[in-house]
Amino acid sequence: MPERVMRMSVELPLWRALAGYRVLTMLYAIGLGATRYHLFVRPWAAVCYFAVLFVWTLATLPRVRNAASCTKGFLAADLTIALTGVLITPLADSQQRIGGGPTLPSIWTAGAVLAFAIKGGWRWAAVAATPVALANLAERGHPARDTVHSLILVWVASMAIGYVVEVARASERTLARALEIEAATRERERLARDIHDGVLQVLAMVQRRGAVVGGEAAELGRLAGEQEAALRALVTGGPVPVARLPQDAAAGAVVRAVQDPYADDPDGPVDLRPLLAPCAGARVSLAEPGAPVELPRPAARELAAAVGAALDNVRKHAGAGARAWILVEDEPDEIVVTVRDDGPGIPEGRLAQAEGEGRLGVAQSIRGRLRDLGGSAELISVPGQGTEVELKVPKGVRRARGKKAERR
Repeated sequence: MPERVMRMSVELPLWRALAGYRVLTMLYAIGLGATRYHLFVRPWAAVCYFAVLFVWTLATLPRVRNAASCTKGFLAADLTIALTGVLITPLADSQQRIGGGPTLPSIWTAGAVLAFAIKGGWRWAAVAATPVALANLAERGHPARDTVHSLILVWVASMAIGYVVEVARASERTLARALEIEAATRERERLARDIHDGVLQVLAMVQRRGAVVGGEAAELGRLAGEQEAALRALVTGGPVPVARLPQDAAAGAVVRAVQDPYADDPDGPVDLRPLLAPCAGARVSLAEPGAPVELPRPAARELAAAVGAALDNVRKHAGAGARAWILVEDEPDEIVVTVRDDGPGIPEGRLAQAEGEGRLGVAQSIRGRLRDLGGSAELISVPGQGTEVELKVPKGVRRARGKKAERR
């Protein structure tokens, strides 16, 4: 199954902050009005507005929960409540105090503008801040210095927040796309390993045997070679899932499948030793602990497949007479499997060249598998002295098929 991409909106903290701001500024406006109740010329007008403001703010809290619930209709109504409070301030307050006192909604008005900014970005913020500025200037009657400063502050702050929201949304989309690409790439690599371990190996064997036998078999081998080359090219762009057929590297058998004695318990730990037992043969020695070497079933199968890929490289590149040794070590925190041969070794730069040619034996079937398990694969080769592949898997790995390894 492809890796699922988990997304969390970066806007969620902003909406929560806006909801808190609206409640706190509503309480501040009502408290400020209560302290100067005796100064109002028409206190009933102020009381009526504060009652509307209280009910509206609490009733519309679900509306400022996210962008979907904060509709254009709500934004328009919310801005209307703010503008109404600013414009009816001269009705409730004395003319002498209008020039230097706060409006009825006070700083609650900025919350209506910020809602526009979070919903639609800096352009929406500029559109909402403009009528607020005009209403404040109309309420004051003249452009006083403190009024102009406050309006510019609201204008700049709301547009800045709107711009930050737009950048955050663009970054979120980019991150989500990157995670999707990474998940698709990992799934493609996993399927490529299966193809390499199964179909490509069979086609390569048919090509070699056909060339030896000759006649009609030679033509069949030639066709198999062409299909192998085409499939290798396909693997790098869009692999097709196939079943893996592990090999016995010593005997050269291609279709000898590894038997899983724990198939009836897919969720429990399994012993790695029975999965590696088919790898032993006349020229492959297997050394393992006397006690079970337990790993989660998917991890054990992937590790056994990586060992099979390493032995297949021995059979193909070290020669028919080469010997191989498998050593299984059960460490306190990890399982270590070492595959060593007495072949001619790997020339310097050969691995990089093979990977560039689309040959995925080491890059995907070995290193890719161990990377997905959260482990590592270290390859040491000295020309003329053989090759050693050390595979390490942490015991805490839970699963590795189709996504990054996780720890318990």
